[in-house]
Amino acid sequence: MKASVKVGGIAFALSPFGIILGVALVVSGTSADAGSAFAAVASVTSCSTGSAEVGADMGDGETLTQDMMNNAEIIYQTGVGLGVPQYGEVIAVATAIQESKLTNLDYGDRDSLGLFQQRPSQGWGTAAQIMDPVYASTQFYNALLKVPNWQNLPLTVAAQDVQESGFPDAYAQWQPIATEIVNTLSGASTDCTNTDGDGQTTTNPTPLPVGFSLPAGTPTQIVTAVEYAVDQLGKPYIYGGTGPAGYDCSGLIMEAYLAAGISLPRTTYQQVDSGTAVYDVTTSAQLQPGDLIFTMGSDPEGNLPGHVGMYIGDDLVIDAPHTGANVELSKFDGGYWNAEAVAFRRIVN
Repeated sequence: MKASVKVGGIAFALSPFGIILGVALVVSGTSADAGSAFAAVASVTSCSTGSAEVGADMGDGETLTQDMMNNAEIIYQTGVGLGVPQYGEVIAVATAIQESKLTNLDYGDRDSLGLFQQRPSQGWGTAAQIMDPVYASTQFYNALLKVPNWQNLPLTVAAQDVQESGFPDAYAQWQPIATEIVNTLSGASTDCTNTDGDGQTTTNPTPLPVGFSLPAGTPTQIVTAVEYAVDQLGKPYIYGGTGPAGYDCSGLIMEAYLAAGISLPRTTYQQVDSGTAVYDVTTSAQLQPGDLIFTMGSDPEGNLPGHVGMYIGDDLVIDAPHTGANVELSKFDGGYWNAEAVAFRRIVN
């Protein structure tokens, strides 16, 4: 049976992964193959800051950026989740460097898109699916695993068998930096606070109560943001993730408010200056749905908060906690949020 969610007394059906507002919601960028990857990615315990490699020479005079490293980690984690040997992850990262410089491009030759410049017209998926890095990576790995004897082929040959590029020898030049990137990720730390929060591990997940409702009079933008966030329950934490396959903590908050037409900055360090401050909070009764709650995350001695969640009412906070966990609900007064919060911000008054 599907649970019921009410907003101002109006009931909505709740599927295991989202609120259904009159029509079925479909998670963009999923497929049967990709779906198994999402579940597997959630179990990976690798969340690198990438600081050892960010700024490295790519081999052509360009430097490796944090955004590039974030995309490389998504490619890597997807491969690990699918059980792909490490050489396959090196091939995938090298291919993405050649095709897009590890950038999720929304353009390319003819109808090519995304990290791997896959083409909808060639059966790789819809444009929206290809723009989902987890889906695109999964499709690449699925194709690579079908290449006979791929593990014993030179990297550029294996990549070309998947990509069928007009430049079949171009992948080889990226093997050294791709190998270094994968080596960095495979031995990665779980501390992600250099760019965004991770390390919040002390809450006890709780289900959305049957009959949960937002108070009548809740601003429309807050209703939309909360609905979006709740719709992501059960999706994996992905470092650098902004959906739809998975999220990090501030990525979930940013996208929830973006769905409501409100633009927030990307990281917790920036989001903590958004909206207006809420002071002297000791219990959830002092909070309103949509309020943001900041903690130091995995860097308790830091100067800026590294983790964020959204209060949705009824003593519940939604967040993307850390690598290996899924978007979840927990109690504000359960000993983590009420004890560890360092700032509260109200986005809509």
